[in-house]
Amino acid sequence: MMRSLRAQLSLSILLVLLFTVLLSSIFAYWFINREFEKYVARQEIARSESIADDVASQYNVLTRTWNEDSLHTIGMYSLYDGYILKMYDADGAVLWDAENHDVSLCGQIMGEISARMERAKRAGSFVTHTFDIDHGGRNVGSVSIMYYGPYFFSDNEFRFIRALSVALLLTGILAALFSVIAGSLLARRISRPVTVTADIAAQIARGNYDIRFESGTKTRELNELVTAVNCLAGALGDQENLRKRLTTDVAHELRTPLSAVGSHLEAMIDGLWQITPERLKSCHEEIVRLGKLVSDLENLAKIEGGDLKLNKSPVDLSEIARTAGENLKAEAAKKSLSLSIGGGPSVVDADRDRMLQVVTNLLSNAIKYSPEGGHISIEVTDTAADGIIRVIDGGTGIPENELPFIFERFYRADKSRSRKTGGSGIGLTIARSIATAHGGTITADSEQDRGSRFTVTIPKKMRTGDIPGG
Repeated sequence: MMRSLRAQLSLSILLVLLFTVLLSSIFAYWFINREFEKYVARQEIARSESIADDVASQYNVLTRTWNEDSLHTIGMYSLYDGYILKMYDADGAVLWDAENHDVSLCGQIMGEISARMERAKRAGSFVTHTFDIDHGGRNVGSVSIMYYGPYFFSDNEFRFIRALSVALLLTGILAALFSVIAGSLLARRISRPVTVTADIAAQIARGNYDIRFESGTKTRELNELVTAVNCLAGALGDQENLRKRLTTDVAHELRTPLSAVGSHLEAMIDGLWQITPERLKSCHEEIVRLGKLVSDLENLAKIEGGDLKLNKSPVDLSEIARTAGENLKAEAAKKSLSLSIGGGPSVVDADRDRMLQVVTNLLSNAIKYSPEGGHISIEVTDTAADGIIRVIDGGTGIPENELPFIFERFYRADKSRSRKTGGSGIGLTIARSIATAHGGTITADSEQDRGSRFTVTIPKKMRTGDIPGG
């Protein structure tokens, strides 16, 4: 049977706390009892020594006699305390014997002590300790003390043990109640953000990407979970917007050339236009543009779908930069643009044709957005780990708020969407995908009306964790 997270947490916390309380109570009871037994055993020894000292003090050194009345008093008080005395003089003659004095009382006291200790399941037996009594280095007598050993409890001590047991039991019960309350509150505190996050995830799955978990928690892992789900919602929302925009953009990109071709052909079919080479050429150009768009989409799908196969070999990025510059030299000349290529050799392990495609896309964009008579430079930099190509222009630049989106499909900072300057709108997307497939990166820096700089970084060796390119 499935249980809620709160119920499982409550039960787990409760069991842990109850086990801890039980274990602590048992240990505390055992430890206190053991220490108390040691204390009582030490007290019995100390009491025996004290009785021996009291007996010794009843010897008169001057008359060399014993105060038998005092000895009787000491013997009777000791007997009531559970100590059975037998006192001797120096010659071994009995001065006072508790059993001879009142054997029935001795038997009664011994029986009560034995029964009391047996009920408490504390095994023992009566033992006898003999203490010699000396005065001035001369033995004047001795006292034998018999008591229940290794220790025995008086009525007061038994009451203390019972009170301790009750106190520990009540403490355990109170701790158990506290465990139930604390476990429930703690489980609620932990489970609530998880439950809310799960509900948010379910709503995200149903397409509600605007929902967020607003309140924070004081638990780092839960905060990370909440942040991750919020980021997921944001990312999915952005992807949904991109998907919708992609549909709109593809429709727009296809609609215009198809409408142009359709209207031209309809006019010629209806006899409104004469069929001329110029008009057929115009229709052909629109069809070629459609074919290029479809080809770009196919390339992008292949790259992002993991079907791209990279034919890697040692490639000099400076040679690729020169080739791209040479290929687009005529296009740059149409706008009287000067083109310079700087830097030294930088050999990386890459697919030459794909890298040439990246640089060509970047250089073509630079030419399209550079003013007449401007300047474009390609710089190649070699480092120990990477090869770097930078394409720098002095064109119209890109607004700062547009930079995060320029690598998205069909995105143009040029809102007029002119095909004469904007192309299909997926060239930068393809360039980024190719760079990523090589384990590299592509970034853009730009200032509006001052130009842009695109930086492509390709590692000389594929780093651990990079996406393999084939």
